[in-house]
Amino acid sequence: MSHLIAPSVLSADFANIQRDVEMINGSKADWFHIDVMDGVFVPNISFGFPVIKAIKKHAKKPMDVHLMIVDPDRYLSAFKEAGADVLTVHLEACTHLHRTVQAIKALGMKAGVAINPHTSVNLLEDVIADIDLVCMMSVNPGFGGQKFIENTYNKCHQLHQIIVTKKSKAKIEIDGGVDLQNAGKLIKAGADVLVAGNTVFGSKDPVKTISELKNIH
Repeated sequence: MSHLIAPSVLSADFANIQRDVEMINGSKADWFHIDVMDGVFVPNISFGFPVIKAIKKHAKKPMDVHLMIVDPDRYLSAFKEAGADVLTVHLEACTHLHRTVQAIKALGMKAGVAINPHTSVNLLEDVIADIDLVCMMSVNPGFGGQKFIENTYNKCHQLHQIIVTKKSKAKIEIDGGVDLQNAGKLIKAGADVLVAGNTVFGSKDPVKTISELKNIH
């Protein structure tokens, strides 16, 4: 299977959000990646339900919603209603991770678990067979445009081994600092989904950049 590209809407132009959504629709991108931040779990606040619903109205591709929030369990059904197809919660924010994952799946969404750069992939061993996606943060979460953390390649390789050993179907998603220079190396390390924000939206020709990311082997 070819890897998936998920442009991060956090880097879009919010004054022209419909235009940027339609650009992604018309590109070779596979998913919309939508970061939700609460200013508590991470030191930034992004958008909430009205913006997600507005994106959903125009989006023709699955919406991959990444919750960087405390107590995500309170909002699972609201994110389903807003249009999430994949819902990812942070391991560090969930006391009862297995229960949260089951609740996401019961609502009819794919369940993802995200881990911060300092969190060991071994902590996913007990839940890896139950989840559809691991979102591995390759920058410290909270802000776009940060420098890629090099240790991500090792973690990606380790996680791939755990997935194989546990016979899991989980995809590995890399989020943060992904660009045309490191994308190929990430795919070789086992990445299945690449989230790209500034690389896409900071490009003179975002559609061409998405195509280039998609065509890397």
